[in-house]
Order: sequence, then C-alpha cells, then structure tokens
Amino acid sequence: MTSIGDPLVGRVLDGRYEILSRLARGGMATVYRAQDRRLTRTVAVKVMHDGLGDDAEFARKFDREARAAAMLSNPHIVSVFDQGRDNGRPYIVMEYVEGSTLRHVITREAPLDPLRALDLLEPVVHALATAHEGGIVHRDIKPENVLISDRGQIKVADFGLARAMTSQTATATAGLLMGTVSYLPPELVTTGRTDARGDIYSTGVVLFEMLTGRKPHTGDVPIQVAYSHVHNDVPAPSSQLPAHEARRIPAYLDALVLACTRRRPTERPDDARHLLRLIRRARRAIDAGVTDDPALTRDMWSSVSGSRIPPHSPDSPTEPLSERSPDLPRPAPALRPSATPPALPVREVARVATPRTPRSPISPVTGPILSPVERGVRYSRVVARRRRRRTTLLLLTVVVLAGLVAGWRVWQSARQVAEPVLTGMTQQDAESTLTANHLAGTFHDEYSETVGKGLVIRTQPGAGAPLDKGTTVAAWVSLGPERHPMPRVVGLSESAARQAITGASLSVGKVTSDYSDTVASGNVISASKPEGASLKRDTPVDLVVSKGRRPIAIPSVVGQSVDDARGALSKLGFKVSVTSDHSKTVPSGQVISQNPSNGTGFKGDTVTLVKSLGPVMVTVPDVRLKSEAEARSILQGAGFSVVVQYPTPSWLRVDLVSGEVPGGGQRPEGSTITIYVS
Repeated sequence: MTSIGDPLVGRVLDGRYEILSRLARGGMATVYRAQDRRLTRTVAVKVMHDGLGDDAEFARKFDREARAAAMLSNPHIVSVFDQGRDNGRPYIVMEYVEGSTLRHVITREAPLDPLRALDLLEPVVHALATAHEGGIVHRDIKPENVLISDRGQIKVADFGLARAMTSQTATATAGLLMGTVSYLPPELVTTGRTDARGDIYSTGVVLFEMLTGRKPHTGDVPIQVAYSHVHNDVPAPSSQLPAHEARRIPAYLDALVLACTRRRPTERPDDARHLLRLIRRARRAIDAGVTDDPALTRDMWSSVSGSRIPPHSPDSPTEPLSERSPDLPRPAPALRPSATPPALPVREVARVATPRTPRSPISPVTGPILSPVERGVRYSRVVARRRRRRTTLLLLTVVVLAGLVAGWRVWQSARQVAEPVLTGMTQQDAESTLTANHLAGTFHDEYSETVGKGLVIRTQPGAGAPLDKGTTVAAWVSLGPERHPMPRVVGLSESAARQAITGASLSVGKVTSDYSDTVASGNVISASKPEGASLKRDTPVDLVVSKGRRPIAIPSVVGQSVDDARGALSKLGFKVSVTSDHSKTVPSGQVISQNPSNGTGFKGDTVTLVKSLGPVMVTVPDVRLKSEAEARSILQGAGFSVVVQYPTPSWLRVDLVSGEVPGGGQRPEGSTITIYVS
C-alpha cells in the first residue's frame, strides 16, 4: 500500500518508533513498518485511526488486543512488544514479519493439493488452540491475517477482534459488523455473539478456499454474503472442482470441511485443539496415500461438541430444522428431565394420604397420639431442619474450599513470576533482568537478518508466561546477519570446487562448460561470485568448467601464394613456418606443400609451408660438330630432353650436329633442346 500523503510516515512515536512506511489499513487502525531506535530493530506498529482514540469502547477494544496477544505464547502467533499512546492515539508495537500472506498463496496456487493445504493450515490451528485454551477467540480468521515469512514460518496476526470467551458481548458497534463477511460464522450475523466454534467455522471456510480456489458464499453486496452464511450450507470442496481434480480430495477431508462449517455451532468441533487432532489425522492419512477411509470419514462427521461448550454460548439454531441439508447427519435430540408436579401443601397431602380418624389424647407407651395430619406436619419440620443443616454444612464446605483455593493461589503467586520481556536486550542486560526476577537463563547463538548483533532475538517459553522462581529461560542471542566468504574455486577441479562451495555454507548453482586455452579440461574457468565476497547462507554460485583447448580445422593452402597462406593460417591462431624448394610444376612464390596438411589443431600450433623457388636453371652446353650420340649424351647429362632433326638426306649425312635450338644461355632443368644432325 502506498505511503504517499500519510502524515505519520517520517514521524517518531514517543521518541522511539520511527515510522518508515505504511503496510496496511483496516477499519480501526493502520499498520506501519517502523524502526525501533532504542533496540535498532524493525517492528510493525498499529496506530488507531484519528478520532477513535476518544471513543472509550474502541479504545478498550484496542487495548484488549495488546493484552490478549501478549498473554499468548506460541511460535505461530505474532508477538506483541509494546503499547502506548502518541498525541492521544493508542498504538501497539508488534513483531515485523517480512514475507507475504496466505492470500498471496491462494491467489497464485489455488486450488491447492490437499497435503499442501493441511501443511499451511496446521500452524494456524495450532495458534488458535493456544488462544482458545487461554480463553481468547480470534474472531477474524481469514487468509489476510495468516503471515508467511520469507523463511516459511507461518504466524497468525491481528487479534484486534479477540476477546475473552467469558465476556461475550455483541460485536456490532454503530451498525458495523466486525470481521470479514466472507468468513463470518452464522451465529455472529444472527446474534452478534460467538465463541471458539466461530473460529472453527472461519477456519473451515479458509480450508474450503484453499482446496477450491473460491469462497463458498458470494454476493454483490456484503449483506447478501452474510445472508448466505445464515441460510445456506457450505458445499463439499470436491463438488466444486472438475472431476479430474475432485478425485484428489478424499471423502474424509470433505467431511472435515463440512463438520467445521456447520451452521449450528453445537455441531462443529469444540475448539481448535479438537480441530488440530482431526487435521493431524487427516494429514497422516493423506501422507500415507489413503484415498478412502470410511471409518475416518465417520469420525470427521461425528466431531460434534458436547460437554465442553463454554457457558452462555450461542447454541440456539440459526435456521429451522426443515432448512437443514438432508445429507448432513443430525445430532441426537437432547434429553430433557421430566417435569415434576408442584408439591401440595402439607394439609392437602395428609388429606389425600389417609382418612380422618379420631385421636386419643395420650398413649401410655408413646405419649400423645398424633393424627396423620399432625404426623405429616411434624415430619415436614424434621425434613426442613435436616435440609437447613445440610445447606449450612455445604456453605461451610464451600467457604473452606474457597479459602484453600485462595490460599493456594496466593502461595502459587508468591512462588511464580511472569517471564519478563528480554527481546532486544543485550545478553548482560537479559541476565540481570532474569536474576532480578528470580529466574535463570541459558543463552544460545543464532544468526538474524533483523535483530542487531548481541541482542536477544526470542525466548522460550515466551514473555509473560507464568514460571516458578528458579526456572531456566532459554534465550537466543543474535550473531547478526549470517554471512560466509566466497572461497577460491578458479583453477580447481569441478568436484573440488563443489566441496569448497558447500563447505563454505553456500550452494552450487548452474554449471556450464566452455573452451579455454589456459585452463585444463575439467577445471573451473570462472565463478559468478568473486573470491572473498561476503554472502548469505546457501547463496547459489554458478560455475564455468573448462572443456580444454578449442579444436581448429586446418585448411589446405597448397597452390596459394605464401603471403596469402600465412595470413589465413595466422588468423585462425596458428603459427606459420616457411621453407623453400625448387619445383618444376609450381610457380615461384606459391606453396608447394604444408605439414600438417589437414585435420584439426589448436591455437598456437605450428603449420610448416614449403615455398616454391621455381625450376633449377641449367646452362645449355654447346654440342655443335659433335656426333649425334655424343651430343645426346651431353645434353641429357645436363638435365635436358633431346629432340633430333635430320635436315640432310641420309646419303649426304656426315653424322655431325650442325646446330641446336635453343643454343647457349640457361634454360630450366628438363627443358627440351632440339639438335640438327647433318
């Protein structure tokens, strides 16, 4: 919720609580996130709306919330730290739970798996059980009042509508029906009164919504929803889902929801402790894979309250019997004692009992002889005296017992103290406070993201709990935020890096691989967190592991100029070595051959090229006037090929070389020389 324009944001209440931002706004008060300057911790502060602080009834309700919540000690109930007034406006300082609400879970995930729904609901009912056993009714159970911390801890908040069950009064103030209409029990609508079984109804509606993703009663205006609560039964959750999803909800879980949401309070489970036992039975059955258990279903149906109904509870039916759903089991009618006719006067009794007889004035044995009427009068007097004696004895017994109880309470109060509030204190101050209250303490270290180092985070059993003097109170002292240094992992093998990360209370995140020319295959190239960084527990660290050197295909450069071949190979990362040789076929300056000639290599490998110097040049010998055989031998010996031409007829030939073409100079080795024999 936005805090723009809120006049309290930036204010400091009582010189201690700095209002940082607005979290939520309700009908009676607004909740803010604040900083406790004295204990340097984040808290939630609920401040009553302007004008309501002057209303004595609203002020009493607001004060009652703090007292009721402070009496309760349960890990699933939001703790109350302080209470006060600022410029006439009452406020309450509570534990700040950073996270979301059950409403967010329902919005994102519903319909929930049955086991998931019961896992979320069990801590809520556990908190209500503690409240009910302390005589406190929450009266506003809804998903928005169930907080889920970032660590997954579930806490029930906002006992703003709670009050002692022994002080049940109407909740309608100035025509406003307190509580959220979608979760109101029918008796609260019809009579304005409710007890622990009203919380059971609201809890059943929440379970219905988790299982189906919808509310059982809807309407265009709140009064339509309230009317539906009174006159319509909550349907079975499985009946509100498609067939393939309905099969996930066993019959005994349907029965549990229907038992909690019966319109008659007397037909619901007695209180949250009773409901907690039923939820745990259902959870164990689901966890064991039991999909159908008729006996368990009957037990859920028969979970009707009996002897433990609190006095003055709203037991009258909220609808005629004819309107009850035919598929719901009907409770057995209560047995009423038969009426006793009024007692007749003594005289009339005597007249009816015996006829009148004449009486003798005196009997020689027993004294005066009494008529039946006189005997009846005397008997009634004796009975009256006996009754008076019994009444007197009973009163004396009650007085003695009351005295004994009062004495025991005085003795008990003398040997008991309430656990003081230690949260936010240093260990030394907490020890001094415990000693002053005749208590002992054991202190344990624990990391905390919200409580400063050296300050008490929480205690067990909890502030306000009655303890015998000399009892040891367990307290947990903050080590500050839990941080762990990032170890060195670059260059280590993957397995060694994993061990180093988990050994530092961190977690291994995503592992990818890549080529590296400098890191051996299987070793870590890089990590997502720098070495020595201060990290939260279980922070994921991503790793890049080397696949070794990247292979490079070696291209063929034979026939290319040496300069072009060198450039192409160098661009790929190879080193190039060049040697030279003559070639009769490859022009000068081009590559004759390479080594290696194909395949793959790695960056930095050497490829050797053979550069062509062209053919070998040989001086053409002069063979003129040599015989044909001698000339052929000389030229071939010099590396030339020889072609012979005979320009003179054979009969005129003298077998001497008269000329050669080409003649003189140098020619490539292997060139052809033509000689003319005459």
